[in-house]
Amino acid sequence: MTQLIKALNGVVTPEMEQVADREGVTPEFIRQGVANGTIVIPRNINRRNIIPAGIGAGLKTKVSASVGLYGEKASIDTEVAKIKTAVEAGTDSIMDLSVSGDIDAMRREALAATPTPLGTLPFYQAVAEASRKHGSSLRMEVEELFEVIERQAADGVDFLALHCGTTMSIVERAKKEGRIDPLVSYGGSHLIGWMLYNNKENPLYENYDRVLEIARKYDVTISLADGMRPGCLADSLDGPQVQELVVLGELVRRAREAGVQVMVKGPGHVPLNHLKATVTLQKSLCKGAPYFVFGPLVTDIAAGYDHISAAIGGAISAWAGAEFICYVTASEHLGLPDIDQVREGVIAARIAAHAADLAKGMPEAVKWDRDLSRARKELDWEKQMALAIDPQRARQIRKERSDDSSSACAMCGKYCAMEVVAEYLGTAKTSC
Repeated sequence: MTQLIKALNGVVTPEMEQVADREGVTPEFIRQGVANGTIVIPRNINRRNIIPAGIGAGLKTKVSASVGLYGEKASIDTEVAKIKTAVEAGTDSIMDLSVSGDIDAMRREALAATPTPLGTLPFYQAVAEASRKHGSSLRMEVEELFEVIERQAADGVDFLALHCGTTMSIVERAKKEGRIDPLVSYGGSHLIGWMLYNNKENPLYENYDRVLEIARKYDVTISLADGMRPGCLADSLDGPQVQELVVLGELVRRAREAGVQVMVKGPGHVPLNHLKATVTLQKSLCKGAPYFVFGPLVTDIAAGYDHISAAIGGAISAWAGAEFICYVTASEHLGLPDIDQVREGVIAARIAAHAADLAKGMPEAVKWDRDLSRARKELDWEKQMALAIDPQRARQIRKERSDDSSSACAMCGKYCAMEVVAEYLGTAKTSC
C-alpha cells in the first residue's frame, strides 16, 4: 500500500513518524495531511538510503536542486559532485534532469549519492532514447515512453515530474492567444512537438490511469508539471496557463482516488503583483495539493542574477502558500551551472524558504532568527557564524575583512554601536 492509502486507513507509517520528528509536529498531524493530500512524503518503496521528507501545508518550506547530464562534455562525476555540494548546502531534494549520455547510470549514481528524495522527468530520457533509436524524438513510440517511466520508478525514483495536463486543446489556445514566449519548458516543448508531428493527444493525458498504476506500484509521488508555464512576465496568468491548471486539478483528484500522492509544479516567470493570485488559484483548482514552484522569476532582465530574482519570487510564493521551491542558479537562461553556482542557488532558495517560514510564524524559523540576533547583540562571533545559513561563507568574509583582535564588525570598528550601547546600558561583555 502507498503512504496515501495507509494514511486513509488510519495507519501512521515509520516515514510519517520520521517526518513528524524532523518537523516538530505530531505523527497524527502528518497522517492527516497525507490523507487529505495537503502533505506528500516522496519515498519509493525500492529506495533504501533515504531520509524521508514531508512537503506540504504546516511544514517547513522545502527546496530542491537540479542537476543532470547535458551535452557531450557532461560527466557523471561532475554531476555527482554537484549533488554532494547541494546536499551539503542544505537542499531538501535533488532532481536529475539528464537529457544525454548514460542517463540510467547517472540516475543510479544520483540515487546512491543523496539521502534526500530524488525526482526525475522521464520524458527527457524517452526523447533522448528515441532520437538515438529512430533518428528523431518525434518518432518516439508511446510504449517506449511508458517503459522509461516504469524503469525509472523501478530504480527507486521518489517523484516523477510528468506533463500530464498539456492537452491539444490547450496547445490550440496558446496558438490563438499569441504568447510572446510560447514554450519554455524543455519537456513540454518536446511533448507538444511530438503531439503536433503525430497529430495525437498527449499520451500522458490519454493514458493517465496507466501513469497512476505505475506510481501506485512503487509508491512514487507524481509531480504534475505545467507545460504552459509562462516564460516571460507578459504571459503570466494567460488563458493557456489557467486552462492547464484546471486540467491539473482534475488529475490531482484522480491521483488521490487511485491512492497516489501528488503535487503540482509551476509557474515560471510571474510579476510580483501576480504571485499571490497564482498561488491562490493553484490551491483552489488543485484542491490544496502541495505547490512546487520554479523560482518564480519576478523579472525578465536578471540574466546572470536569476538566483536573486527567483529568491524574491520564491519567498513571496511560499509566504502565499507554496511549499516547495525549485532553485534557480545564476546560469539560468545562459548555460549550465558550475558547482559554486549550485551551492549559491541552494542557499538563495533556502533564504527564500526561511523568509517565508518567518512570515508564516513557523516557531523553529522564529527561534533561529532570535538566537542569531542575541548572538549579534552579544558580539558572539562564533555563535553568529554557526547560526548563519551559510557558515562557511560567513566565516570566510569575517576572516578576510575584519580585525580578529576586535569584537566589533569591520564596518564600524572601535565605533561599534553595539559596544557603545551595551556599555551605556551596563550589558557589555567583560571579555571577548
